[in-house]
Amino acid sequence: MNTYGMAFRITVFGTSHGPGIGCVIDGCPAGIEVSQATIQKDLDRRKPSSGIGTPRAEEDLVLVQSGVHEGRTNGSPIQMFIENRDRDSSKYAAFKRTPRPGHADYPALVKYGPEHDIRGGGQFSGRMTAPLVAAGSVAKSLLATKGVRFAAYSQAIGGVRDVDERSLHDVLDRAYQRPTRAATDQLDERMRAEILAAKEDDDSVGGVVRCFIDGLPVGLGEPFFDTLDGELAKLLFAIPAVKGVEFGNGFRASGMRGSQNNDVYHFEEGRVRTSSNNSGGVLGGMSNGMPLDLKVAFKPTASIPKAQRTVDLGTGKEAMLKIEGRHDPCIVPRAVVVVEAVSALVIADLMMRGGYIARTC
Repeated sequence: MNTYGMAFRITVFGTSHGPGIGCVIDGCPAGIEVSQATIQKDLDRRKPSSGIGTPRAEEDLVLVQSGVHEGRTNGSPIQMFIENRDRDSSKYAAFKRTPRPGHADYPALVKYGPEHDIRGGGQFSGRMTAPLVAAGSVAKSLLATKGVRFAAYSQAIGGVRDVDERSLHDVLDRAYQRPTRAATDQLDERMRAEILAAKEDDDSVGGVVRCFIDGLPVGLGEPFFDTLDGELAKLLFAIPAVKGVEFGNGFRASGMRGSQNNDVYHFEEGRVRTSSNNSGGVLGGMSNGMPLDLKVAFKPTASIPKAQRTVDLGTGKEAMLKIEGRHDPCIVPRAVVVVEAVSALVIADLMMRGGYIARTC
């Protein structure tokens, strides 16, 4: 399915090398200030950075076609469209016979048959994250009216890992000032070198995006099955190349004692807080009043110039494949804004379902 949400619903449409891509948001309350310039700013943050990403002749320009009038939502579905203006589909036909390692080519061909649109990966392409970013920008504008804020950064790229503890205030907007979206200039230089070393070797690297979400009401989430962390994980795993999601200590908690991992309570200015945030702001599938702290692991870019083994589905024999064209040696810096956007879509839906946001504001 290409639709997510129950109260704040988003549908994505289009393919990587079709005429264009876009989204429809249904359920957004009327009266929310939405700026096309703000949406465009988020889309620009998704662009590859010079030197560590592939150049694009044309930038993604969003067109808000309906649902917004004179800078405010009007309660009708919001439709946004992004034209695919810079595409070359000539190299993709061969992949129907020789599927690319690390891509969805083979399972998609088995599932959909010869009708599968393999150009640029079709609906499985990372390009489909552009409408997610556009929709997420609207969701962030809605959530800002309730004091909810988002901040994400590159915590790791390849073998370079940021081991220092960070907070939302440390990385809010500042990470976007650096090409790798690192938290500091020194880490930015090291991550940049890691990406360029992989590129020089005709290879790629993955990494980890960490995202903070502040301002959530206590109790957000719909247990048993529509939990806060469960819903976030579901949509985060829809981002191409995501292979892992964790909250707070995540897998590290399995090696700790309860006395080490438990977040003890105290009063702070009349509010219940915890002295640590090992749970990542989630307990029992609900927000506990602390900042949400999640991490998303991205695999290395699957398309690399290095020759790789595959199979020829026509001859039934093994074959060699070398992928040509424009491919980023690391997608993590571009994914930072995508993680923010996807998280905002989930939070907006749960906030409306839980009655924290009225359907008319």
